[in-house]
Amino acid sequence: MSDARAWLAAGEEVLQREGIYLDEQRWSEWLELFAPECEYWVPAWTNERALGTDPQRELSHIYYANRQGLEDRIVRIRTGRSPASSPMPRTAHLVSAVLALEPPTAERLRLRSTWASHVFFPRSRMTYTFFGYAIHELARRESRWVIQRKKTVLQNDFIPTMLDVYCI
Repeated sequence: MSDARAWLAAGEEVLQREGIYLDEQRWSEWLELFAPECEYWVPAWTNERALGTDPQRELSHIYYANRQGLEDRIVRIRTGRSPASSPMPRTAHLVSAVLALEPPTAERLRLRSTWASHVFFPRSRMTYTFFGYAIHELARRESRWVIQRKKTVLQNDFIPTMLDVYCI
């Protein structure tokens, strides 16, 4: 197997693990997938055809400038200080159509994937499906790949309930 194929397979595994860790509420392992200086962004649509381009100046569904923001969110979920996440929704993440957006290198992967997430909210007994695509930029750190930047495009952005990191 060529190096580029091996790197791509390793990157795809990171994306699959991300969904599994969210589904199994393995928060520490999920956070470890992200670099400390990562960016996590779910832009909002500015009109029917255009997404926001600057999370610092435009409305976003979710934006964290680094892993500390993600860690703070997980602390609120774990400690019950997130009323919207109590009881905790059940999720099933599906990741497919993973493609390299540029030739993989030993230090960097830029991947596009299609995703869907089914979320069951026990309090309301309602199930919702969120779907879209994601752009992941992965960086090689020591002997593993970590998420340096994640941009998630929510294509069904009429949100009938709350939206959180575990929903997408």
